[in-house]
Amino acid sequence: MHFTKMHGIGNDFIMVNCLGEGGPALAREAQQRAAFLNDRKFGVGGDGVILILPGRDAPFQMRMFNPDGSEAEMCGNGIRCFAKYVVDRGLVPSNGRPGGDVPVETGAGLLRLRPHLGPDGKVATIRVDMGAPVLTPADIPTTLGEDGDAPVVSQPLRLADRTLAVTCVSMGNPHAVVFVDDVKAYPVAAIGPQVEYHPAFPRRTNTEFIRVRSAGEMDFRVWERGAGETLACGTGACAAAVAGVLNGRTERRVLIHLSGGDLDIEWSEADGHVYMTGPAADVFEGDI
Repeated sequence: MHFTKMHGIGNDFIMVNCLGEGGPALAREAQQRAAFLNDRKFGVGGDGVILILPGRDAPFQMRMFNPDGSEAEMCGNGIRCFAKYVVDRGLVPSNGRPGGDVPVETGAGLLRLRPHLGPDGKVATIRVDMGAPVLTPADIPTTLGEDGDAPVVSQPLRLADRTLAVTCVSMGNPHAVVFVDDVKAYPVAAIGPQVEYHPAFPRRTNTEFIRVRSAGEMDFRVWERGAGETLACGTGACAAAVAGVLNGRTERRVLIHLSGGDLDIEWSEADGHVYMTGPAADVFEGDI
């Protein structure tokens, strides 16, 4: 199996091109062996295996499998790597030229990616229209909330030894955002699993721990569903930006400092969509 290792601000992925002849069989093999491929001791090592597939109504489809073998609906850092992969390798059809939008089907729906080239002619950053955040509790899904379809904003979540105030957002995958005073010292490894597997989240959840620096800036750590703590989470950064606005803590555009780097996130007032801009990079290629 040939693969390309890539990362988006430290969130690293094993990219498998399943576009050509034999693509369906290769996709099945990669899916079945996702846990092994992601293993950092015995496999390639990564936060996810990303399959590059032909789409039904778009040129491409992205599927992503976590280190525990489960499938994620979406991955914000992964989709930027996806865009860099297909553009840099000349796989984009002529009507989806660099500088224009590249449509990609995901488990969260059709997303449009706009790559920006660096001085070397390769993709340096990508702006992704992540769509509108989902705030209806049943659609996130979560059983939190006491007022029907009203957003879950700073609702109490009781754990074994503490109660958290969580704000729930879906960016195609579920997120629980918690504001903390000291994100660096926060016990993410202890609290993250308790929130991920809490009965209030029937499909489990990603959990973001946020310290607001100012109305336009925040610090970020994340416990990802099926992966544990990672250096970055693009959908999580989008959810954190939305939660900042819902809680009256931030403006609609924020610079988010993740462990692996920075993302520029804007929750547009014009169309209600969330826009994520950040880098992606190749690491190495190989065969396993």
